[in-house]
Amino acid sequence: LRKRREITGLFTFYSADYPQYELKIDNDLAMQKGITIGNAMNTLSIMVGSTYELGFIKYQRFFKVYVQAEPSYRRLPEDVLNMWAKNDKGEMVPFSAFMKIVKSQGANEINRYNMYTTASIRGGAATGFSSGEAIKAVQEVAAKTLPRGYDIDWGGLSKDEVGRGNEAVYIFLVVLAFVYLVLAAQYESFLLPLAVIFSLPAGIFGSFLLIKTMGLANDIYAQVGLVMLVGLLGKNAVLIIEFAVQEHEKGMSVRDAAIAGAKARFRPILMTSFAFIAGLVPLVIATGAGAIGNRTIGTAALGGMLFGTVFGVIIVPGLYYVFGSLAEGHKLIQDENEYPISEGVEPRVVLEEMEPYA
Repeated sequence: LRKRREITGLFTFYSADYPQYELKIDNDLAMQKGITIGNAMNTLSIMVGSTYELGFIKYQRFFKVYVQAEPSYRRLPEDVLNMWAKNDKGEMVPFSAFMKIVKSQGANEINRYNMYTTASIRGGAATGFSSGEAIKAVQEVAAKTLPRGYDIDWGGLSKDEVGRGNEAVYIFLVVLAFVYLVLAAQYESFLLPLAVIFSLPAGIFGSFLLIKTMGLANDIYAQVGLVMLVGLLGKNAVLIIEFAVQEHEKGMSVRDAAIAGAKARFRPILMTSFAFIAGLVPLVIATGAGAIGNRTIGTAALGGMLFGTVFGVIIVPGLYYVFGSLAEGHKLIQDENEYPISEGVEPRVVLEEMEPYA
């Protein structure tokens, strides 16, 4: 893992060469002596460790009684072999009769995760790489180097990220589809909303470009900035297209309506967009606690807004001209009355004078 550029700050408490003593029990000798392994281990746990037996009150104080061997009898590893255990006949048998001590090396501690023996490794994404790229690098290294029967699992936020996978991509596509349907209902056309949708990639490209230039990661903060960015850029595109649609309904050609919409909305879009960009500057140069999150969300929004505004005022009228020309003469609903009686027409009541009956 240290050879991969996507990961940094790797460390682990796991050590396989920690010096230790291993107790080896000869089961056959233990059975001959009438010793059960459970009884022997319980005795060893009490003598080397301790066990709470009872408590009593004296002088208005509570005293606890622990059973444990004297320190002088458990000072050295070899002292374990000098301890005794009782067999099934009530006789005392030394541990040295069925046990021996061997020096070895192994793990300094044994951790378990979901009942499996584990070794915990911690790390993070290197500068310029996202957490998703770091996770993918770990998975690639594990697939190449781990022997059969070994696997990896995740903890904390990484576990949630791996479990959800590319869920954010699907959510983003659903949002785009929902926006498209709303615009289709507003413009009464399946083609005009595409002018808004296809104007967004310019801003998204600018967002990722500035994030990459600043050496930041595409994390949850950047994705929040993208969601905000899509709404703002879509609003700018809607302003131009809405005005162009109104001018086209008044009799202008699609080309002239696109030019008129771009001219009319050029100054308002630049004023609001650059005011928003100026407000993002403190986030981009933020320092102190939480600076990375502030810089990421600010950079994502600033880069996308800058590119989306500069290129959007040129791209959106062109897209409207393309899709407006395709949509000209086509209606969302066939044989629709453009001027229904309930809109713009006042109801009239006609009174006629009739001759009275004879």
